[in-house]
Amino acid sequence: MCSLTPSPLPTSSFFTLPFPSTFSKFQFCPLPYPSPSSSRVVCHVSSNCNLNFVLHDALDASGIDTTQAREARGQFCSQIGRFTDIEKESSICINRCVDLGRTALYIAAEDDSLVSHSSVPLPVDDFVARLDDLSMDYCPYYIREYDSSPEKFLESIERFLYVHKGFRRANANPLESRALYLHSVLTHRSGSSAMLSLIYSEILKMLRLWGLLYFDAEIFFPRDALTLPKGYHKQKSKESDQAHIMTSGNLLAEILNDLKHAFWPFQHDQNKTLFLRAANAANCIDRSDFAGESGSQIASAKAAQHRLDRGVWTSVRFGDMRRSLSACERLILLKNDANELRDYSILLYHCGLYEQSLQYLKKYQELKNLPTEVPSTDSLSNLEDDAVDNLTTRLNLILMEQGWSPPSYARNFLGNNSEPW
Repeated sequence: MCSLTPSPLPTSSFFTLPFPSTFSKFQFCPLPYPSPSSSRVVCHVSSNCNLNFVLHDALDASGIDTTQAREARGQFCSQIGRFTDIEKESSICINRCVDLGRTALYIAAEDDSLVSHSSVPLPVDDFVARLDDLSMDYCPYYIREYDSSPEKFLESIERFLYVHKGFRRANANPLESRALYLHSVLTHRSGSSAMLSLIYSEILKMLRLWGLLYFDAEIFFPRDALTLPKGYHKQKSKESDQAHIMTSGNLLAEILNDLKHAFWPFQHDQNKTLFLRAANAANCIDRSDFAGESGSQIASAKAAQHRLDRGVWTSVRFGDMRRSLSACERLILLKNDANELRDYSILLYHCGLYEQSLQYLKKYQELKNLPTEVPSTDSLSNLEDDAVDNLTTRLNLILMEQGWSPPSYARNFLGNNSEPW
């Protein structure tokens, strides 16, 4: 899944920008030799993929200490490395080797270190204890008469969780960033459907361990913006409930996809995929295909690109390149999906990391062309394919060109500070 062995000493910087920066604080200088104790996470999407991730090394080169972020990433890899094919496809209500609560907290710990630059790591163990205490707090509300009916038993849990403890769905438009991290949800009691489902499943897991859960319970994962996760007796489920069963692997992917969407730097035009939004900002798409765009959408796209180019992050709702890159890297580690390589590649392009962007784009094209892949014929997929071809051509030209003119400013958003939550 991932390798945490120290990389060999580099002979040259893999992350040096091809132009000097006038902003010395954010300049991508040559990387120092790693110490023997340092580790680098390597992507192993397939047997032929052995690509170094960029984010942590690029931040280190900018003078930002990523020790805590690397430690959290290593712990995340350690957890998902325990997945078997069966466990990955098992319901979140079933006891498992992978601790989903702890894994979600390692995701939060990495992102917290990226934006806060604190030398003190997020206290993961303390929040794990708080999650366990939540299950303990339910015990005084448990009454033996609930054993007579699984429906009454689950109603009592939901009354405890959503009424007594006050957990609720966060406003989905736009979704608050603190609703996407488990430690914040445990503190503020407002979270995404994925976070509330995770908390609900942890309570069920503890009740099963204590012998209080005597039937096969399942959680109905809501697909809308308002409904709360609800429990039900699986033996009385309907066929339509199957689509709302959340598996362990899909829950982690849902958490990371929520982060990826929330912090994607190109927030305009919600009807297009994340890749097309970024490709549009990079002028990799034929404008004739965007005849339906309003003037405000075009202006929003230009404003977003201007903020990126100048490294201005005045609000987390305009995106955060660091956390979107981090989400992409962990999604690549979690699942074998070629589209994650493509989305990661275009973010690297916007960072000015052209060589690395091309490497990931080539790997995406290799996986996309495998016989096992089913080609899509919808209009958005055709637009994406054209944008990939245009981006590939541009990257090849950039890397072939000698002495091309650098921009007058540095793309310094990887090293820039922004509000943590």
